[in-house]
Amino acid sequence: MKKETTSDELRMPELPDYDGLFEKNRREKNVSLKILFSFFSEHKKHFLIAQFYFLLKNAPVWIMPLITAEVINLAANPEGSSVWDFAILGGLALVLVLQNVWSHVKYAMHNNRALRHISAGIRNSLIRKLQQLSITYHKDIETGRLQSKFLRDVEAVEGLNRQVFEHVLTTVISLIVTIFITLSKSWVIMLFYLVVIPVNLLLINFFRGRMRKENRQYRTQNEQLSARITDMLTMIPVTKAHGLEETEIDRLSSNIRHVASSGLQMDETVAKFGSWNWVIGTLLSTSCLIFTGILAYFGHIEVGDIVLYQSYFSAISGQAQMLINIFPMLNTGMEALHSLSEIMLSDEIEDNRDKIRLRYVHGSVQFEDVSYHYPNTRQDVVSHLNLDVNPGQCVAFVGASGSGKTTIMNMIIGFLQATEGVVKIDGKPIGAIHLQDYRHFLSVVPQNSILFTGTIRQNILYGLADVPEEKLMEIVDRANIREFIDRLPDGLDTLIGEHGDKLSGGQKQRISIARALIRDPRIIILDEATSALDNISEYEVQKAMNELMKGRTTFIVAHRLSTIRNADLIVVMKDGVCIEQGSYEELMDLHGEFYQLQKLSERNAEFTMEGAKE
Repeated sequence: MKKETTSDELRMPELPDYDGLFEKNRREKNVSLKILFSFFSEHKKHFLIAQFYFLLKNAPVWIMPLITAEVINLAANPEGSSVWDFAILGGLALVLVLQNVWSHVKYAMHNNRALRHISAGIRNSLIRKLQQLSITYHKDIETGRLQSKFLRDVEAVEGLNRQVFEHVLTTVISLIVTIFITLSKSWVIMLFYLVVIPVNLLLINFFRGRMRKENRQYRTQNEQLSARITDMLTMIPVTKAHGLEETEIDRLSSNIRHVASSGLQMDETVAKFGSWNWVIGTLLSTSCLIFTGILAYFGHIEVGDIVLYQSYFSAISGQAQMLINIFPMLNTGMEALHSLSEIMLSDEIEDNRDKIRLRYVHGSVQFEDVSYHYPNTRQDVVSHLNLDVNPGQCVAFVGASGSGKTTIMNMIIGFLQATEGVVKIDGKPIGAIHLQDYRHFLSVVPQNSILFTGTIRQNILYGLADVPEEKLMEIVDRANIREFIDRLPDGLDTLIGEHGDKLSGGQKQRISIARALIRDPRIIILDEATSALDNISEYEVQKAMNELMKGRTTFIVAHRLSTIRNADLIVVMKDGVCIEQGSYEELMDLHGEFYQLQKLSERNAEFTMEGAKE
């Protein structure tokens, strides 16, 4: 059956990915300007057609002054004219004005189609790039700063495109047409007109550098404020629990004052710029009126031509002033485009091009003399790790904070690449395989469950389609979550709030385990999945985890050592080095580091129990 085409599909073609467009202009001296030209080039067909219709729709603006001057001249010399001359001029004016309706709609349709497509393409490209950027990049840049770039800067670039293609381009065309008509009438007056252009250009040049600097400062401070507000919202429970509301208000107020001060300084510059622009424009317009009046007085031009030349001068001056008035907005837009370029041109991406495509993962993992240190440091956080894990084995990593456990997990996921040695998946170097394919066979259950606003069902089925209800309910039972969803008003379709805030920690963790189970992964990573839970919740989650681990290669970062007693292999890390490995019984018999950690864990558990009794 033929698919019916929707009106949206007819109006908006497939969204472009501008990654190549940004990359093509990477090494250009003025990247932002080159990218702006590239937007035009990508949609030149629609823009050029739009400009054709602009000439038609704007024809009254250029021709009506000629008609007005001719009417005045006819009225001033009735001997050589008749009423029919007025009728012809009136008819011509009527046709010019009426055709504007049709031509304006056509102009707007072609122009807006291109502008909307560019805006959608920018957003689409940013989302693609943000998904491609490495975890390291996302950790290094604050979420609030990214949100500011995505919302405020994209909006500013949309404004830039609209100003350039809707106003700058049409204003330039209007200037050319007006100058051409004036030149055909009088080259002397045209020379006078040309005075306005260099004067306005000098004004722009005087203010340009200052406005660019102040715009960049204002944009940077807005990003910082956005990042601080994101932190504040995250910290509200801690802030209120410690009675630090006023401290937080003072801290944010300081940021807000800086932004307001920076914005006020920018507003002052813009106000001075606009004021001088108006003064110069008015003085030049008055001088044109006096100049053409003198020419008419001495008989060099007809009286009606005073209106003609004054209209054209006002048009030229107005168009030049429009360019000047929108210059601050253009400057803001160019700065925003520069800001977006920082994301689009970042090299910190996961590049899966020409990588090995995987149809299946068996689950063997090998670490061959693997070391890792973070960029700009020389200190290894993992040093010369050798490990051979067979499919279906359960391996636990223990050690103090900072011993390298999480870094090892990130290398298994492919978030980090070894700086020395090699990590292999099913015998293939992880750096040579298509990571997106590989991760379809991988599931991660972190310490803090990551849930999104929506229903329990949506969170479990995230990214999956057409999952039979029978399979979903089987997973619900295996993840041990039926006991609490049956008590909820809408069961699986209950809304859980932002980040799942309406659920307990154990409930959220079991939903995360259900999300992992339904994907039937071959490799499981449990990153301290029970460390933040009470004993009852830990028991429920542990039962769900046991279901998840069956027949799958499992890596556990353990906080509570009692949870890894049945692991096939326990790896003890200290300062990035594997100092012991073996089964639980083997490591306890050694009376080494693991033995000491286990005894410390038992003492802590006893202390906690005694505190609870008291």
